[in-house]
Amino acid sequence: MTQSVYTQQAPSSFKLNQTIIADTPFKDEQALARAELNNYIETQAEAVAPTQDPLTSRDRRIIGEIIEVEPESVRTIWIEGGITVWVQLVGGGRLPFDRNWFATRVAEVKATLPETPRERNERLSDELEKACTVFGLYHGEIDWLSFSTKLYQDGRFVGFVGCNQQGWYGRPRQYGVNRVALSAEQVIASLGVRARVAA
Repeated sequence: MTQSVYTQQAPSSFKLNQTIIADTPFKDEQALARAELNNYIETQAEAVAPTQDPLTSRDRRIIGEIIEVEPESVRTIWIEGGITVWVQLVGGGRLPFDRNWFATRVAEVKATLPETPRERNERLSDELEKACTVFGLYHGEIDWLSFSTKLYQDGRFVGFVGCNQQGWYGRPRQYGVNRVALSAEQVIASLGVRARVAA
């Protein structure tokens, strides 16, 4: 039995194209072998090149709000020809939308969609990581419920930092008065830490 297998990976899903040339009269065995080969190739491709999901949970919530479906039913989204926005659903359906209309709706929904606690923590964590990089700091384990942590520089304790309804806060000791600022970078600077000079 002579066979050749060609695979091609699309951006959001794995597609398999194969051609099997056989000189055997056993069609059932051939079909069984073809099915086993298909299954094996698909599992190997998923293991070698798993597709990454470009959409966040917030993206899915926004798209779901716009097209009036559950966020979990949105698989992916792409723009075709710079004109049409396509939304691929988990069930296999696709919906086309005008790009300008869709962009306007995204802006409207983003402005009104409240941030979930998880999204808030992810945003605050990203801001804290960037500020720590500027000052050459690292932090201990984050208390995700109150979003607070301890800051260190070269193994030396610098202070506590966190974020609450008033904004970012910091203090050099466990107890004391909080210093409040609008950003993580500003609150770290209020603790007396200087930004690292780029070499």
